[in-house]
Amino acid sequence: MSNKMQQTKIVLIICDGMADRPDREHNNKTPLEVASKPNMDKIARDGICGIMNPIGYGIPPGSNTAHLALLGYNPYEYYTGRGPFEALGAGLNLGKDDIAFRCNFATAEKKNNKIFITDRRAGRGEFGMKELGKLLNFRTDDADVVFKASSGHRGVLVLKGKNLSEKISDSDPHSEGEIKEVRPLDDSDAAKRTAQILNKFTERCYEILNRSEIQSERINKGMLPANIILARGAGKTGEIPKFNEKYGLNGACIAGVTLVKGVGRSVGLNIIDVSSATGHADSNIEGKIDACIKELKENRHDFILINIKGTDEISHDGDFEGKVEMIERIDKVLGKLLLSVSENNLNTTIALTADHTTSVTVKEHSGDTVPIAILGDVRTDEICKFSERECAKGGLGVIKGTDLLNILMDLSRRG
Repeated sequence: MSNKMQQTKIVLIICDGMADRPDREHNNKTPLEVASKPNMDKIARDGICGIMNPIGYGIPPGSNTAHLALLGYNPYEYYTGRGPFEALGAGLNLGKDDIAFRCNFATAEKKNNKIFITDRRAGRGEFGMKELGKLLNFRTDDADVVFKASSGHRGVLVLKGKNLSEKISDSDPHSEGEIKEVRPLDDSDAAKRTAQILNKFTERCYEILNRSEIQSERINKGMLPANIILARGAGKTGEIPKFNEKYGLNGACIAGVTLVKGVGRSVGLNIIDVSSATGHADSNIEGKIDACIKELKENRHDFILINIKGTDEISHDGDFEGKVEMIERIDKVLGKLLLSVSENNLNTTIALTADHTTSVTVKEHSGDTVPIAILGDVRTDEICKFSERECAKGGLGVIKGTDLLNILMDLSRRG
């Protein structure tokens, strides 16, 4: 077979929350429009560009639902809650009756016998959180409580037992203020029982975590106490077709955050761990690119998903300049990938996009479209800059997130 007809590898780079809205305080530009990013612009210039609705017009997606869609899975069909993905990403195995939650370590104080959250992320200081998490495994009300600290300030909670339900509300208030009482979302005994168990777990956590020596060490170091657990995204594991069965591809996932690893693991992608890849702004993103290059050179996978989380975290903090700096940092490591693919003739289709928009002005996910550029055997267009408004003029037009893998399969001659 001639080189022209060879199938190519696929690398999908998802910069979490990188897309944005124009900011009036920065000349009505987005961070992508302000950043110096020659390598992203090269992908746009030498490839084909467009914009993408991750899951639907005007719908703000979570990272989990967006990643499902970008892998070709309809989230309305396969999404069963955020908790199960977090648990799978943390390496926990779930039984069909287990209820899993995504959690935060947070800072709380008690006033008038009520618990108030003063920082939802406990200052993001990770010291001691893994040790604190180990204290939160016990049995209560005929249910086993399994807790594991994951990346950053995050953790995973799994309730194991009979007569449990995922139809309950969050304890996480999603902002500073009084912690939420967990309530059943239907009239079933299972939902009422599960809500009661989670409320008792929350109260017990506050007592256990405040008493621990590790907590005292955190405070002595000038860190905020990580003395409460906020739970959200209750769900059960579901059946989902495996990626290699769906596409005939041997796939891998390179990510720092547990949630994205969980999405990858749920569809059967091989998880490639990278040292010091945390999902924070200081994450080892060069290590992720090095791992991708190694996989391409050693020909172990047909498809590689790379998630870079820092742009999303900075957006939630409302830091425009920090987001610009993060984009420029990502751009530098992308240059390493592009050079290696070219010099080593690695025959790769590269797609660059975001999973959703996270606006630095709103500090939350929004339902805006995201830019996408694909480098490979494509009909190039006239776009020379990778940004939200420039990519909207590109030859790819407007696509749905669930169509992305079909497009990449076709361009890599695997359709």
